[in-house]
Amino acid sequence: MLKYQLNKLKIVNDPIYGFISMPSELIFDIIQHPFFQRLRRIKQLGLTSYVYPGATHSRFQHVLGATFLMKQALQVLKDKGVSITDAEEEATLIAILLHDIGHPPLSHSLEYVFVENVSHEELSLVFMGELNKVFEGRLSLGMEIFKGTYKRKFLHQLVSGQLDMDRLDYLRRDSFFTGVSEGIVGSDRIIKMLNTKDDELVVEEKGIYSVEKFLIARRLMYWQVYLHKTVVVAEQMLIKVLLRAKNIYAYGSDVFLTPTLKYFFDNKINSIEKLLECIDGVMPIELYAQLDDSDIFVSIKQWQYHDDFILSFLSKSIINRNLLKIELQKKPFSNTMLDRIRSLTIDKLNIDKKDIDFLVFTNSVRNNAYSEKKDGKIYILSKNNELRDIAVASDVSNVAVLSQIVEKFFLCYPKDI
Repeated sequence: MLKYQLNKLKIVNDPIYGFISMPSELIFDIIQHPFFQRLRRIKQLGLTSYVYPGATHSRFQHVLGATFLMKQALQVLKDKGVSITDAEEEATLIAILLHDIGHPPLSHSLEYVFVENVSHEELSLVFMGELNKVFEGRLSLGMEIFKGTYKRKFLHQLVSGQLDMDRLDYLRRDSFFTGVSEGIVGSDRIIKMLNTKDDELVVEEKGIYSVEKFLIARRLMYWQVYLHKTVVVAEQMLIKVLLRAKNIYAYGSDVFLTPTLKYFFDNKINSIEKLLECIDGVMPIELYAQLDDSDIFVSIKQWQYHDDFILSFLSKSIINRNLLKIELQKKPFSNTMLDRIRSLTIDKLNIDKKDIDFLVFTNSVRNNAYSEKKDGKIYILSKNNELRDIAVASDVSNVAVLSQIVEKFFLCYPKDI
């Protein structure tokens, strides 16, 4: 078991907020654990650096920033008379610190690729459970808050909700590292305007304009950064190249793999139960904790030289950023168009018809900046102590529009077709 030492209240210099102090010795020890240190080796924005070269920051930086904001938010609420115990405060900080610990390599790009049917949020909870054993049950309350099963609802909303510290940090941080100024949000102002009513996280009326800007900034960041068409095609190709390598390997062909990646090619992990199943003295979750961006890129660099044309073609394209062409439109692409491009690609590249979906494919991306069904409502607390939904309280018509789902269809195919 871990032995606690003094002098663990270190200071980290963050490019967004300046100096960040460790809130407690327990949090310092969690950060030092190999499960958490893995986040240094996972990019926050996957292949977004293919569009915005500065976007190479890590999940590690993000969760430290979100924890810093959580500390501020909890202090604001306490200053306004909201009763929060020391145990609840530390547990909420632990919940936000570990909310992304289950992310796969390259963040959202490879969700469900290595562990099927299990989201990164569920994986984060599995990691929390394993860490809770190491720390002798001291993460139990944080896990309750993360799951939303704790009696005080607003604490969970600070971790996962419309105005959670996760979103406040990633919008500001991603805006900084991409250079996309449209994503800048007034996180300080929003946090200072937070309050609670009937166990619900609310925003005081004076903060309504900051919330409006937050929602609009979130929409702009999704379409300008997270769902930028070049990012979409790069990440789709990343999924395709891994699927191709896995198929070739499954049929007995020699494919270079790092030891960790090889384990997930050899074993189908598709449930939390399988993650925690001990095989030859090792649990898959322990190997997942070793899987990071370097496993993917080291393998893709080698796959450039593989005899399989499609694996080699996709790998070279990713490494050299010579990506497939992508077209976007508001309605699905016609079958006639798809059949024509498929036929041209088969003839031009001399590939088998059964393999065409690796090089010509279509799908869609969708987003809405204000999702009431998924994340609940943002409530504005008026001066007369009444609550109103932001979509009703706002005098900016865009806020109501932001709740509508926008879907765009994309088609990817080789450039010279």
